[in-house]
Amino acid sequence: MPAPRVAAIHDLSGFGRCSLTIVMPTLSAMGAQCCPVPTAYLSTHTGGFGANTFLDLTDQMGPVMDHWRSLGLTFDGVYTGFMGSEAQMALTGALIRAFRGDGLAVVDPVMGDLGRPYRTYTPAMCRAMGELAELADVITPNRTEAAILLGEDYDGLRLDREADCRRWAERLSLGGRRSVVLTGVSLSEDTLGAACFDRDTGAVTFAAAPRVASRYHGTGDLFASVLTGALVRGLGLTEAAGLAADFVSRCAARTEEQSLPEREGVDFEPLLWRLGQAMENRIREEQDRIAGPGPGKGEQP
Repeated sequence: MPAPRVAAIHDLSGFGRCSLTIVMPTLSAMGAQCCPVPTAYLSTHTGGFGANTFLDLTDQMGPVMDHWRSLGLTFDGVYTGFMGSEAQMALTGALIRAFRGDGLAVVDPVMGDLGRPYRTYTPAMCRAMGELAELADVITPNRTEAAILLGEDYDGLRLDREADCRRWAERLSLGGRRSVVLTGVSLSEDTLGAACFDRDTGAVTFAAAPRVASRYHGTGDLFASVLTGALVRGLGLTEAAGLAADFVSRCAARTEEQSLPEREGVDFEPLLWRLGQAMENRIREEQDRIAGPGPGKGEQP
């Protein structure tokens, strides 16, 4: 069986682990073919490196789509992240409609953190991101982005109580039309994870892993990338979120042990083998389940 194919629509930073420098190796390690659509090229990401360069690639997105359309391509997943303009969101929506086929659309509605939209995001862009997210099969908002999507006050949207997390996740599902992985959930002081609303079952479940004190850039991209890779390889929503939470926690702990700068992101590359191993183990278990038990005592092989 060929590797599942994922169209990844994100920006690309030359330094500082985030967006496509996380997405591409992570999906590849999980056995998925990553087909990038860069929305912009930056010398570094925008968190703490000073005056970065910025090359807008919006005008390339349409021609990429035209060429892919001429080839008759479809994808097992379309995975989107940070957007630089309303125009990029509109083009991304068109790409999802054109190429998702029977595949999965995962929208990480990257708009802000710590209660504030990013400085590049206008109210109009936030509304456009909400419209883009309506096309998703799965969204992965953090607390800030959930508050924006729901029109709620950030301080009132607490993620430390199970009943509240269930309520917010269900509301974000748009009446059960899409699955939700609400990140930043902390039901105990020493854990961090997500609340998962599964549109197929209507259930809300939780995934958690040990909390690391440092706040590294790119952890949201890493979480959503592992989640996407797991989903296109056939894992269920809760299992995929659990794998993502565990991997981010392990990478953050490794980075903290080395006292690496937070702005450079998590040192995830040396641990990518874990993802490959996890996927192979999971696939082997599924094959064994489908095959059923072997011949019993006295039975013919």
